[in-house]
Amino acid sequence: MELNNIPEAFQTKLRLMLISALVTGSKSFNELKSITEASDGNISVQLSKLEEWGYVNINKSIINKKTRTEIQLTQFGKNTFREYIELLNRIMSEEK
Repeated sequence: MELNNIPEAFQTKLRLMLISALVTGSKSFNELKSITEASDGNISVQLSKLEEWGYVNINKSIINKKTRTEIQLTQFGKNTFREYIELLNRIMSEEK
């Protein structure tokens, strides 16, 4: 990954927050809402984009008659995020 081709997934604060939160493991929609303090609508829109691009899997289930949405970072998402972090580290190591 180079500076001139950073994926759209890493170009907004909320998407970066969502991906960063998911690096440590899957999270429920409510957990992501608590972590990001973003609105339901904003989270839903960004998660849909991340799912469309292959960064996350979204699984819905019903527990005690309530819908539970669980979001997990895909292997592609993990690998691409790692490349992004490596790019940032290269940039920082070039600083003098």
